[in-house]
Amino acid sequence: MVADNTPVIIGVGQYSEKVGTDSYEALSYMDLGGRSLQAAIANTGASGDVAGAIDVLAVIRAFEMSRPDRKPPFGTADNIPRAIASRVGADPKRGILTTTGGQTNQQLVGEFARDIAAGDAGVAVIVGAEAISTVLALSAKGEQPDWSETHGGEFEDQGFGVDEMMEPAIFAHGATGAIPLYAIAENARRAKQGKGLEEYRLDIGELFEPFTRVAAANPHAAAPVVRSAEELATITERNRIVAEPYTRMTVARDQVNQAAAIIVASAGKARELGVPEDKWVHIHAVTAATELKLSERPDLSANPASIASVEQALGMAGKGMEDMAYLDFYSCFAIPVFNQMDRFGLSTDDPRGLTLTGGLPFFGGAGNNYSAHAIVEAVERVRSDAGSYALVGANGGWMSKYATGIYSTDPADWSGETRFAKLPRPSDRVSFSTEPFDSASVESYTINRSKKGADAVFLGRNVAGERVCGKADLDHPATAKLFEGGQPFGAQLSVTQDERGLNIGRVEV
Repeated sequence: MVADNTPVIIGVGQYSEKVGTDSYEALSYMDLGGRSLQAAIANTGASGDVAGAIDVLAVIRAFEMSRPDRKPPFGTADNIPRAIASRVGADPKRGILTTTGGQTNQQLVGEFARDIAAGDAGVAVIVGAEAISTVLALSAKGEQPDWSETHGGEFEDQGFGVDEMMEPAIFAHGATGAIPLYAIAENARRAKQGKGLEEYRLDIGELFEPFTRVAAANPHAAAPVVRSAEELATITERNRIVAEPYTRMTVARDQVNQAAAIIVASAGKARELGVPEDKWVHIHAVTAATELKLSERPDLSANPASIASVEQALGMAGKGMEDMAYLDFYSCFAIPVFNQMDRFGLSTDDPRGLTLTGGLPFFGGAGNNYSAHAIVEAVERVRSDAGSYALVGANGGWMSKYATGIYSTDPADWSGETRFAKLPRPSDRVSFSTEPFDSASVESYTINRSKKGADAVFLGRNVAGERVCGKADLDHPATAKLFEGGQPFGAQLSVTQDERGLNIGRVEV
């Protein structure tokens, strides 16, 4: 008999729609979230009132409200948790609007499981949604629907939670978002492997080719098209470089209308609600870790916090990577997957596959909520394969945060120590200097390409050994040749400051 205070996942649900299809309704993200929660409630198979039993409901912060400078273009509810709860007739005592980060939903599974095991909650819900595709489609037509709602009541706004991810000096030099920051880390890994741009782009294509096959079979995928490694790696007008070494098809796809929900309950409450035990999925371990800022990492290519999160989760579950029948590694870009592959000796043709959804470039990058979709898939896989284990790795920021979950229908004993752990932060940070400097050796770089032009952004070390950043002068022929050729690693640059105070580097010739 599973103890009454054991936390179990009792229901999961997804909902999606695509612009231009017959069933398209142009739903708000709150409507999409409500639909996914309805699906999760139905998925429990309960004979009782699951919606009425919800104690706490956490809404994953949508992308359009993930930074202080962003406002929902069509408005939003004054109380988003209650807005979504109202769509299923729920009235939770506690509502939460979470912080930003793709690891948040996975971490919340662990936090709510801990609370349930301690008797502080009976039924907890995690729900998130994105309607980015609809926002873009309607805005392009000049339409401005009103998505504002008034519900009143109190809720916990956990804030943006992005301060520790901000890199203002790097942003100022042209790496203004996730794509170029990941590209800098990716090129650092490429340098360690001694590979050229074309060879490494093919590596990325070979990683993601199997992902496209999974996405093509997923009815919720935003881009369900099988593509070859060569097609993903080849630069064309349609598959342009967005930031070296990334082609457009190999980065997270944010134009989605997708939602997912997860319901966690105590075994006692599951029994009370009449949830069949073959619906129960046990939470064997959840770990959460925070990484140093990119500018402070000793190895720009590495993400030891994510590795530690996975290793700790496996250890807490008493399992090895070889025991995992199902895997989903967060795949906004190639490097978070490559890091896990490098550590655990996994290959692109692993028969288990490395994604359960199709991955963020092909299934879709559902804002901060992608990994909820992966957890939904993991739950359904282990339900249909009793006794098997699934691992979900969730990533936030620019490899800034990571959370890992391990799931199975095998019972997990929560009677002793908690199976949720937050790992200590790394302490081996490199000193990052924003003071003027005269020269630097290049550690890594990217060429960030946009409609406004190209910025070659580098990270390196000054003569004092401090980490510094700057822009390579692409108007200088020798510098342009070095950076466009993809092998500036270790090059010595002379650096001056322009009228804006930016560091401009030229190769010494």
